[in-house]
Amino acid sequence: MTTNMMAHGRGLVRDRLGLSFLICLHTFVCCASLVCIATVHPEFHIFYQPEKLGMAVAVVGVFALVSVVFVFADFSPGYFIGFYFYTMIVGYLWLNLFSEFAYDHRLAGLSAAASTIAFLLPALFIRSPLPPVWTLSPRGLDRLLVAILLLAIATLAAGASYNFRMVPLDKIYYFRDHLKSPTVINYLTPMTSNALLPFAFACFIERKSYRRAGTVLLLMLCFYPITLSKLAVFTPLLLLGLASISRFFDLRITVVCSLLAPMVVGVILFVLFRYEMIPHNAAMPYFGLVNFRTIAFPSLAMDYYNEFFFRHDLTYFCQISLLKPFVACPYQEQLAVVIYNAFGIGGNFNASLFATEGIASVGPTFAPVTALACGLMIGLANRVSSGLPPRFILVSSAIVVQIMLNVPFTTVFLTHGAAILFLLWYIMPRTIPDGR
Repeated sequence: MTTNMMAHGRGLVRDRLGLSFLICLHTFVCCASLVCIATVHPEFHIFYQPEKLGMAVAVVGVFALVSVVFVFADFSPGYFIGFYFYTMIVGYLWLNLFSEFAYDHRLAGLSAAASTIAFLLPALFIRSPLPPVWTLSPRGLDRLLVAILLLAIATLAAGASYNFRMVPLDKIYYFRDHLKSPTVINYLTPMTSNALLPFAFACFIERKSYRRAGTVLLLMLCFYPITLSKLAVFTPLLLLGLASISRFFDLRITVVCSLLAPMVVGVILFVLFRYEMIPHNAAMPYFGLVNFRTIAFPSLAMDYYNEFFFRHDLTYFCQISLLKPFVACPYQEQLAVVIYNAFGIGGNFNASLFATEGIASVGPTFAPVTALACGLMIGLANRVSSGLPPRFILVSSAIVVQIMLNVPFTTVFLTHGAAILFLLWYIMPRTIPDGR
């Protein structure tokens, strides 16, 4: 028994050391990627000055100590979301050191770090199970999955009757602002594609119903012509990749590598292009989409929001649709449009809870309070999902986590289906029946 305990202890230490190394490497690659981006996209106010490198390394290095929580915490929805937010804040702190904007950078940097800690503590460590008052039966789960598929087909048919365009990815921005659908379709589309279908896919994978899982991926891809969203194209690849990789690796390593691996590929392609070893079209489309648009943009949004709201009125949550009748709002347009109009670049600049519920709503001084409140909500998600297969949680939440980087928390919760996903976790049977 003692020998087994010692072997287990050594294995645990080895796993933690490996995870620590991966997170350190991830932090370094994140900063290196931003240096590469600064050389090709200065028009987005992304800069790098070698003389400030020492200070930037010191600031990011101190903040990186926060990542120790990911080494000791177990996997949960909060772990998945928290690590993605950690990456975003690493990027922001790096950009903050080189930013040309004139807001209070020290206050903003301290606020971002404090907000991260305030979010992570409940999101990672509130995990006690919340016993469900009612649980789906195996037959009820079957009916639910069929209903999700039928709802997806109906939503696709209705959406296609209003908007259907086969447009190349690099042309979508010319057409997307002209898409118009009834309100019910505008709500059903993100809820179905971002929460319900990933949930169904994860269920079919757990039940080894691979043909039905493939049908779900096909339905997800069909949302592209009616939404002109890049996420609709890459959602099937992301879910399939996570489902495959998580079979062979610890889920925490899977979470880290889900960002690290694509970012490393982008940096390698960028270096090969800069040294004229590969052509522009073999490197920069990938680098621009993954390293710049997907990973760097959420960090950049915080820089923009800090600059704008340092000089303009705060919203005090008036951007939330349910509160608009009760809160006087200084802005008549959506915040994404307000920020775009102010800077004139980057398209409609949606942003995460750190920028919207934090910086825009209450300012950097009180932003950690709203981050704590959102972290408590994610802690609730940990509780309602406790006891479910971890791989099922990883796959079913993958798209919602991606969206949280670029969309306000209240919007993700109410419009993109996070609340529905959390409810489905709560009523799911803890042992998912085989569906073959």
